[in-house]
Amino acid sequence: MRSVTYSMGVSLDGYIVGPDGRFDWTAPDEEVFRFWIEDIRNVDVHLLGRRLYETMLYWETADQDPSADEATLEWAALWNPLPKVVFSRTLTEVRGNARLLSGGLADEIERLRAEPGEGEIAIGGATLAAEAAAAGLIDEYRTMVYPVLVGGGVPYFPRDNRRVDLELVETRTFGSQVVYLRHRVAR
Repeated sequence: MRSVTYSMGVSLDGYIVGPDGRFDWTAPDEEVFRFWIEDIRNVDVHLLGRRLYETMLYWETADQDPSADEATLEWAALWNPLPKVVFSRTLTEVRGNARLLSGGLADEIERLRAEPGEGEIAIGGATLAAEAAAAGLIDEYRTMVYPVLVGGGVPYFPRDNRRVDLELVETRTFGSQVVYLRHRVAR
């Protein structure tokens, strides 16, 4: 069965966005960006909430920027054709290789898991991931922990007072002091 993974950059105190709405501290250096490029190669479909979808729209035209470097072009070449499912109650249309759903996350994940394929089903966005976590649908949590305390904001992990036991699968420390942690949900 295809696994569901939740990956995002996170502050050391557990937030993906600070109290001021900023996440500029997650801008990857070359080494971290290369890691994400290799990681996205394992994804067959990406599920996104509205805010992350809107942030990632940048990549729809990034390859048209004459100053784009090789890594930017490589990411865009992988990201743009990747099928995406955007969950939103406010958007009326989406662009690129995306389709729009207004609900039914659990049903969509089960449908995608039933499709043939080896690649992962990736989830991005804290609100969407919290819904999947509450339904017990996330198989792996992948955090890129940045050495910063932001003091509040949007938490990476849902605050639902539910215990989830995890197994550490992989760690990696980058030259920029960013630490990658990959945990599998213990079932």
